[in-house]
Amino acid sequence: MVEDCSLANKEFFGTKPHKRYPVVLRTVVLTMVMISSVYICSISLKQNGFMIYPNVMRMKVMNEPCQYPDIPAYELPYIHYPEPTTYARDECYCTPVRYFAILSMQRSGSGWFETLLNSHINISSNGEIFSVKERRSNISTIVATLDKVYNLDWYSSASKNECTGAVGFKWMLNQGLMKNHEGIVEYFQSKGVSAIFLLRRNLLRRWVSILANSHDRDAKQLNGTHKAHVHSRHEADILASFKPIIDVKKLILDIKQTSKWSTDALQYFNGTRNIVLYYEDLIRNRTKVMDVLSFLRLPHKELNSRHVKIHTRPLSDHIENWDVVFKSLKGTEFEGFLHADDGK
Repeated sequence: MVEDCSLANKEFFGTKPHKRYPVVLRTVVLTMVMISSVYICSISLKQNGFMIYPNVMRMKVMNEPCQYPDIPAYELPYIHYPEPTTYARDECYCTPVRYFAILSMQRSGSGWFETLLNSHINISSNGEIFSVKERRSNISTIVATLDKVYNLDWYSSASKNECTGAVGFKWMLNQGLMKNHEGIVEYFQSKGVSAIFLLRRNLLRRWVSILANSHDRDAKQLNGTHKAHVHSRHEADILASFKPIIDVKKLILDIKQTSKWSTDALQYFNGTRNIVLYYEDLIRNRTKVMDVLSFLRLPHKELNSRHVKIHTRPLSDHIENWDVVFKSLKGTEFEGFLHADDGK
């Protein structure tokens, strides 16, 4: 039928038909056109932005990185723009985030200090996350946990999520930190994590607090519940009523071990960006916490905590065998602990 129609047309117009291209050639040309079109489209999509104008509809797609030209070059390693997998930062996408870790030891004021930081609208400090042994079993699990925290994918009651300006947590020295310090220091340096050391000078008072907390864990003096931190003077006085009998030998061993760990930790993390704070200094001068906000490059705001200090009286009122402890430490390198007072 096709050939018949062609013959009829040729006779009707009195002309020769155009030469037909082979099917293979037409297929090759069509394929090349399609490949060229795909290539051109892919190149366009890779550009920083493109504009499409179908009739009057306009679409603009931009993928430009967040830039703050007023940030000094030496600060750039410490600012980040996380992309959480669990939610979108939306309008806070370009809010820079700083990473930190509070490095401390039990009963050194870290709980109180962390609540101060969390009262700031831009700070999320997620608690003692490495108290769970599985998270600190080896450097791989530690890094995986750190990545989740600093990517803003770690959820806790302290999470500010979208508009967080600084994110971190508490890390006790005996929770895998000293054992894996080499890998952790390398992580801090490569990821731009700032270390906030919170130490306690009076290690005798710290030991009293440890023994009292251990006693309440079993005795549950507050209506049958154990509380490591309290929010009223009444509750604080109940916990402070317990006066431990101190084994001086164990006390001295703990003081020496704690002093060594503090010294070693400061040495290990000397190559990281860090600040060193002492609990006693913060208690006596609350404005010193502003040094931390400056360290984190965050606006200064009044910080508050509901925590109430438990042991506020002289040490002689908090230790059952005070005479024995006094005689044992007097004349030693630890004598200063007998007189120093970090109360109100």
